[in-house]
Amino acid sequence: MNQIDTILTLIAQKHLAIDTLQTRHTDSLDFHDTAVWCLRDALEAAFKAGIEVGVSLPAPTEAEIAKD
Repeated sequence: MNQIDTILTLIAQKHLAIDTLQTRHTDSLDFHDTAVWCLRDALEAAFKAGIEVGVSLPAPTEAEIAKD
C-alpha cells in the first residue's frame, strides 16, 4: 500500500467508520450511509494531509513544471 492509500484508509477508518477502501464486491460492504458532518471531517482531513505531504516534497524544477 502506498503512502496516499494508507492516509486515505486511515481517514476512512477514523471519520467514516469504513474498515477498508478495497472493493469487496458485496453491497453491504462496499456502500455506506454517512452523515454529512462525517464526510466534511474526512474531506478536511484529506485536504490537510495533502498540504502536509505537499509541503514535505521538494520544489519542482522548471523542466518538471513545463512538462505538465
